[in-house]
Amino acid sequence: MSTLQQKTNALHAGHDTTLTEGTRAVPIYQTSSYVFNDTDHAANLFGLREFGYIYTRLNNPTNDILEKRLASVEGGVGAAVFASGTSAIATTLLTLLKAGDHIVSSSSLYGGTFNLLNTTLPRLGITTSLVAADDVSNFKNAIQENTRAIYIESLGNPKLDVLDIEAISKIAKANGIPLIVDNTVATPALLNPIKHGANIVIHSLTKYIGGQGSSLGGAVIDAGTFDWTNGNFPEFTEPSKGYHGLKYSEALGNIAFIVKLRIEGLRDYGASLSPYNAFQIIQGLETLEVRIQQHSRNALEIAQWLEAQDQVAWVNYPGLETSSYFELGQKYLPKGKSGIVTFGLKGGFDQAKKVTDATKIFSLLANIGDTKSLIIHPASTTHQQLTSEEQLSAGVSPDLIRLSIGLEDVQDLKDDLLQAIKS
Repeated sequence: MSTLQQKTNALHAGHDTTLTEGTRAVPIYQTSSYVFNDTDHAANLFGLREFGYIYTRLNNPTNDILEKRLASVEGGVGAAVFASGTSAIATTLLTLLKAGDHIVSSSSLYGGTFNLLNTTLPRLGITTSLVAADDVSNFKNAIQENTRAIYIESLGNPKLDVLDIEAISKIAKANGIPLIVDNTVATPALLNPIKHGANIVIHSLTKYIGGQGSSLGGAVIDAGTFDWTNGNFPEFTEPSKGYHGLKYSEALGNIAFIVKLRIEGLRDYGASLSPYNAFQIIQGLETLEVRIQQHSRNALEIAQWLEAQDQVAWVNYPGLETSSYFELGQKYLPKGKSGIVTFGLKGGFDQAKKVTDATKIFSLLANIGDTKSLIIHPASTTHQQLTSEEQLSAGVSPDLIRLSIGLEDVQDLKDDLLQAIKS
C-alpha cells in the first residue's frame, strides 16, 4: 500500500479482506484475549520472538487496522492507539522520560496538556520549560543538559499559532532529542509533521479524525527517524529488566520506540482503546479528507464575516491575511487551516460569557472537531485552572470565544452568532 495516495490509504490501509472473511467494513473484534496455538506459541509472543495477539490491552485486530492506517496517512513506521488523546500524551512522555528529565514545550497548549506538564509531571520529578513559540530561538535557549524532549502543537489550541516545525526540528536534532508534535487540530489531511522533521506525532482521535463527537481515542505515530542510541536514552540501549535483557534499539531498530510504547506503556499504564471506539474512529478517518476541507472553508467564511461585525474587537484565524500566522499557514497548511476560529468582543469577559450562553445552533461544550458547531469561553472553563499570566501565555485572553466550526449551512451559523451578539 506504500505507493498509494493518502486519501486511498485512509480507506484501505491495514485491512486485508482475505483475512476477515471478505468483510468490506473493518470488523469489530470485541474480545479481551486470544487463544494460543500451544504453550510454545504463547511463550514466543510473551518473549517478543513472534508478533501476534495476547490481550486487548496490548493489541487487537480492529485497533491494529486503525494503527496501520494512521501510520500510513502520517508517514510513520508504526502507531499505537490509546483510550484518549491525553492518555496518548501521558504514556508517550512516561515511556520516554524519568525523574530528573526535562521537557521544552511551547506555551500555547490545550489546557489539559498544560496542566500535565506544569503540575502533574513535576510531582514525578519531570519538569518543563514553557516558551513562547513565535521566536524559535526560545526553544534553543531553554534546552538544559537533562532535556530529553521538545513538545509542541502544530496548530495551537486555542491560540491558533502555526509553529515553524522545520526550524524547531533542527534545534531538536542538533541537541539529540526527539521532537513530539500534537497534530490534532491540523490533522494528517492538512499537515504531516513528519515531513517537516517531527519524530513523534500525537493525536486526540476524539476530535477531527473521529469527527462525530461520539468516541474517545488517542494515537501516537512513530516516524522511525530518531537515533535512540545517541547516548541520551539508555533505556533503549541497555538490557530491559522487563524483557529478559532485551535491548530495544538492537533488537527492533527503527521501530524501537513504538514497540516500547506498546509493550511497556500500554502494558503498565493500561490506557487501551476499546475495539468499538476504534471501529467508530475508522469510520471517521475514512471521510476525514472531505470533512476537514469543508470545516476549513466554513471557518474561513465565518472568520471573514466576524471581522466585519461592529461588536467584534478582534478575530484570530490563520487563514485570514490579517493573521500574524498567515505566512506560516500558507507554508504548512496550504490545503486548509482547519475549523477553529477565536474572536473577542468589545464587551470583554462578561459579554463573551453571555454570547456563549445565547447561541442556539452552536453547542456549549468542551470539545472540538465535531461535525456540529461548538462554542466555549476558555478563560472560565478549559483554562480556568491557569493563572492570568499562564492563560495569556497559552493564548487565552479574558474575552476570547473559541468556535469549532461544523458542517452546517454557513448562513445559519452567521445568523446564530449575530442573534447571540445582539442579545
